[in-house]
Amino acid sequence: MTRKKAYQLNTVAVIGNYLPRHCGIATFTTDLCEALAGNLGDSGRVLALAMDDIEGGYDYPDRVKFQIRANVQSDYLRAAEFLNVNQFDVAVLQHEYGIFGGRFGSHILLLASELRMPVLTTLHTVLAQPDDEQRLIIKQLAAHSERLVVMSRKARELLVENYDVKEGRVALIPHGIHDVPFVDPSFHKDQFDLEGRKVILTFGLLSPGKGIENMIDAMPGVVEKHPEAVYLVLGATHPHIKRESGDSYRIGLQQRAKRLGLEEHVLFHNHFVETGLLCEYIGAADVYVTPYKNEAQITSGALAYALGAGKAVVSTPYWHAAELLDEGRGRLVPFGDSGAMTREIVALLDNDVERSAMRKRAYQYCRPMVWDQVAGSYRKLAGEVIEQRARAPRPRVDERRKPKILEELPDVKLDHLRVMTDGTGMLQHAKYATPDRDHGYCTDDNARALIAASMYRALRGDESVDMLIQTYLSFLLSAYDRGSSRFRNFMSYDRHWLEEAGSEDSHGRALWGLGKAVKYGPKGAVRDMATRLFADAMGAVEGFESPRAWAFTCVGLQAYLEVYGGDAGARRLRVVLADRFKVRFADHASDQWYWFEEAVTYANAKIPHAMIMAGQWIPDGETFDHGMKALKWLLEKQTGSDGCLSIVGNNGWLPKGGARAKFDQQPIEAMALAEACAEAYRSTGDEEWLKQAQRCLEWFMGNNDLSVALYDFSTGGCSDGLNPNGANANQGAESTLAWLISLLSLMEIIG
Repeated sequence: MTRKKAYQLNTVAVIGNYLPRHCGIATFTTDLCEALAGNLGDSGRVLALAMDDIEGGYDYPDRVKFQIRANVQSDYLRAAEFLNVNQFDVAVLQHEYGIFGGRFGSHILLLASELRMPVLTTLHTVLAQPDDEQRLIIKQLAAHSERLVVMSRKARELLVENYDVKEGRVALIPHGIHDVPFVDPSFHKDQFDLEGRKVILTFGLLSPGKGIENMIDAMPGVVEKHPEAVYLVLGATHPHIKRESGDSYRIGLQQRAKRLGLEEHVLFHNHFVETGLLCEYIGAADVYVTPYKNEAQITSGALAYALGAGKAVVSTPYWHAAELLDEGRGRLVPFGDSGAMTREIVALLDNDVERSAMRKRAYQYCRPMVWDQVAGSYRKLAGEVIEQRARAPRPRVDERRKPKILEELPDVKLDHLRVMTDGTGMLQHAKYATPDRDHGYCTDDNARALIAASMYRALRGDESVDMLIQTYLSFLLSAYDRGSSRFRNFMSYDRHWLEEAGSEDSHGRALWGLGKAVKYGPKGAVRDMATRLFADAMGAVEGFESPRAWAFTCVGLQAYLEVYGGDAGARRLRVVLADRFKVRFADHASDQWYWFEEAVTYANAKIPHAMIMAGQWIPDGETFDHGMKALKWLLEKQTGSDGCLSIVGNNGWLPKGGARAKFDQQPIEAMALAEACAEAYRSTGDEEWLKQAQRCLEWFMGNNDLSVALYDFSTGGCSDGLNPNGANANQGAESTLAWLISLLSLMEIIG
């Protein structure tokens, strides 16, 4: 049975504040990015999009590749375009109402709604009593995100109860911590001139909600019992607070300590410290304190860092603290109760044994919270949502850009075909719509290009494509090795063949292209060249084992025989190949599995196309019936619940008895189906087959699982497939030719 390939997580974009901006989310985003980069290793790529709150932004490190001015709405749309163009596997958004522009940070919805890749949104704040606008923002973020990530059980409960988010859409991943050793506080005290002192620490950006004044009020009682005690307040004033009211809050705290006679026992280190130094400060603490005033704090990075370093903690019972300090990992005191704070700190300083036991419980509990493991959890979650997106994609129906479904056939545009063709032939690949020379050329694409150019000339009588036809024909002439009677396939950009012989399928495609050139191409020397090469190369096919090579050859044979119907060798080969198809179906097909092998894989409809064509013209009723029945079965297997064409994806195919892979859907499959349905219409006159052929063409124009157009009207190119996140941005030869051949096949029968 064919195994499905796993979708690999290779590229991650993280959106949020970023160091050197001074705030907790900037620290979190930076640490998460570094942890993800380490977890993915050399095979992965992690970059950041940073939110700017000041003119000119910050002097960011190289990992930040895009800056978003918080109050400039167009920046959010440009950021989405940047991520979509670069086709990231997943975006990880850090959400806090205050870091984005718009009322309650609503500008971020502009970005989230435009992203094509799966989004994980980490919520740093979940309000218990949001107003209608705040609730709506979170609900809309949930609609645009595959998962909402929270760091506490309480946050998950609030989302389910107050925001109507389904529990399965919420993932709990703890706040990351640095993996620091469990050390005695005395180890770090000397570098801060704190030898012999009992250190009580609070760190973080200062703002009135931190409740530091209550801890200062608790210090006289602590000092009375432990005169060596010192309360260290580490951190700069929050930048937003400082812009609004300067350092008045810090000055008020200092004056409060002075009034209480605590100048030697309350110290302010007024700076934002980098991670390494911060860990050393935390290491020097005997007791860590978070005296926050409000229970509605769903996350505290400072508390997580302290607990993870194995600190004895005393805290007010805000939500995150109540969870982390449960089961004896810390002490909780009522909000605003300085006396209770005094008693708990003194009790811990009095009892070294209990304080040490608490430290160990905290340190051991937090081992799963180290950044490497948190990054692993994000990576695992990203993998799950990528797989989910592949199974159940989200159609993108934007009324501003809703794709126009087929009402009449669009005009043929050869611009991209010409761009992709040079004096050697048609290049294989493109980066977006620009030819990518690194991959050179191949016989497969030049054979298809010969088909497209020849059909276009026959339909339009446009002699301007004669040079293109000659170029593609010349490539096939060079590809053919007369010694082995086989076509080579791959040629480097510097015109060196990269193999002695191509695959059987490549040989069959070359014959397909040559046969079409005989039928549709310019008469005279060009047709003569195509005829001679076709006749020389067709004999090798009789020894082939690939059914798809047989099919390509059959279609080429039919076109060739429409000009040279008396060629006995070609007629005999067509019968031989038709008989082989019948044997294959006899060996594998049943009413439930009407197919010629144990999996539906690539170029599928070319088989029934060849059988319908051969069966009609040999004539051979059995071959014809097999082909018609197989084509109906293929269409049934590739019709979505809404009636659109839903092609078997190449990320696992459709194994017998297994599930159909939905992605990655390839344009050549839609082309093969369109051609086969067109042939069924020609053979039967049944207009239902014409409708099916039109449905296949509509797939290119947006009537597909994602409601995304693959054909680019501006370039004339076609995207290289339909992925879970949308259309592949590259417009290579294979996909562009698939579009052109599909369109020309419809034009041929509609007129």
